[in-house]
Amino acid sequence: MNHWSQFFIPTLKESPADAEIASHKLLVRAGLVRKLGGGLYTHMPLGLRVIHKITQICREEINAGGGIELWMPHLHPVENWTEGPRWNLAREIMFRADSAGAGKRAPAEPEFVLGPTHEEIITPLAKTEITSYRDLPKNFYQISTKFRNEIRPRYGLMRAREFIMMDAYSFDADDAAATQNYLRMKAAYERFFTRLGVQFIAVEADTGVMGGNFSHEFMVPAEVGDNDVLYCDESGYAANREKAASALVPADLADAAPDGAVEEFATPGVTTIAQLEAAPHSVPAGSQFKTLIYIGDGKPFIVILRGNDELEEAKLGALGFNLFRPATPEEIVPVLGAKPGSLGAVRGTLGNPNPTALAGVFADHAIRLVGNGVTGANKDGFHLRHVNVARDLAITRFGDFRRVREGEPCPVCGKPLKLRRGIEVGHIFKLGTKYSERYNAVYTDAQKQSRPMVMGCYGIGVSRSMQAIIEQSHDADGIIWPWTVAPFQVLVCLLDPQNEEAKSVAQKLAAAAEQAGADVLIDDREERPGVKFKDADLIGIPLRVTIGGKGLKEGVVEMKWRAEKELAKVPVGVAESHLATLVRDAWEKAPRVK
Repeated sequence: MNHWSQFFIPTLKESPADAEIASHKLLVRAGLVRKLGGGLYTHMPLGLRVIHKITQICREEINAGGGIELWMPHLHPVENWTEGPRWNLAREIMFRADSAGAGKRAPAEPEFVLGPTHEEIITPLAKTEITSYRDLPKNFYQISTKFRNEIRPRYGLMRAREFIMMDAYSFDADDAAATQNYLRMKAAYERFFTRLGVQFIAVEADTGVMGGNFSHEFMVPAEVGDNDVLYCDESGYAANREKAASALVPADLADAAPDGAVEEFATPGVTTIAQLEAAPHSVPAGSQFKTLIYIGDGKPFIVILRGNDELEEAKLGALGFNLFRPATPEEIVPVLGAKPGSLGAVRGTLGNPNPTALAGVFADHAIRLVGNGVTGANKDGFHLRHVNVARDLAITRFGDFRRVREGEPCPVCGKPLKLRRGIEVGHIFKLGTKYSERYNAVYTDAQKQSRPMVMGCYGIGVSRSMQAIIEQSHDADGIIWPWTVAPFQVLVCLLDPQNEEAKSVAQKLAAAAEQAGADVLIDDREERPGVKFKDADLIGIPLRVTIGGKGLKEGVVEMKWRAEKELAKVPVGVAESHLATLVRDAWEKAPRVK
């Protein structure tokens, strides 16, 4: 057991000026962290106890899922990254470091980088150490510090430059085995977050810069979350905004017949969807075709949406470009002959002056709901009406590129999708052979054939999870820790530290709780009861036992759960056994590794 007077819990009455959300304020006020600089935090003793508990639960569950723990360097030779598949995408978020003798290198070519993740380190390691199918499967993991060059760090540990993460990497002989490894890890994640005592949702996610076949994010629902989740209670479907789909466009939708010949009309000064909606033209947004120009691997391509839809840019990754970005007006005019606001993809209007410049015209499925609509004429100040999707638009292929909205039909059951925000605390990817092929990480199969290892990668934000728990579980007075991750489970609040009888009762109760399996903190400070109660609520220890001179005269001690308003007065004679029962019951209700 620990005594508050000998421990170190520097609580604050006021929130820091730069803290914008409740969890960030409480992290600092409860003495869990202290800020060193933008995105850099010291984990104070109380916060470190929570980190250790989260880490231990994580270790137990990843081990149960087949993980093997190791430790890799944080400082990486840049060659490991430049030889990999994502240097151009990842370099901007990486901290760079040169040794004292690296003066000959150009600033754009660092000698070392600090790792935000370790695919580029573990894959070459597996290449040298795993040679035969007999060595597979393997799943290596570590729990360590990561670094990300956040341009605008904010929200405390939510978006930090240095953070604690569990990252794991699986290696399998074939796709079927890799899928089984992926599912084992997904189940391990579900057990882990359940044991943390948080509500969470596992959602389908975009693979993004990581690449690979498919992925899931684990979200803790919270209004301040940085991700939108579309989900359906009826079917269980859930996906993040970047990946979400809907059944808005029926699978059996027939293409609309043309409603007349394409007709050009003047639209001077009209360059937006809203302007075309207004009088005198009065074309509803849902009857317009929105034409966007992007650059993919150095070549322009067109994306067409309904005028009332928004592009979900991450979905363009399905087109196969290594790099893509919005085109600038200066890049658009030489290709289409007009400025943004008058653009379209009608056959015969493309390619002014260069029809071969385009990498393709990609249309969202939902434009088929328009059937016949209005689009730009590729002439400044002019649009075209009666544009038929099947007859007139020069579409290379259809795809899902739009942002799904709340209320659209679930792709599984058709019921309306719901929307809520969430904090991403975990992410898993089935990578396939993207990295193993790049690094030539191969093994010899039973037929003596050389084959690339099939990989998966998995991450849990350990320090981010601590703050996500607080964001989900707090009230106006402070934190409400779940039992399994609380820095201490029982707080014995000694109101009169000089009273020998009270001290004796406190020691006996603390010992009883500790013997039953709780971490115990005795508040033996020479402070007023009001100060102690406010601090107790602030730091959020689940069960508080209060011992005061007045209560002892009545022959009782008070016991109160942090999450409940009522308190119980327990006779001193049975207080030890009663407290031990409460502790054992709390552990019994907490999910454990089976």
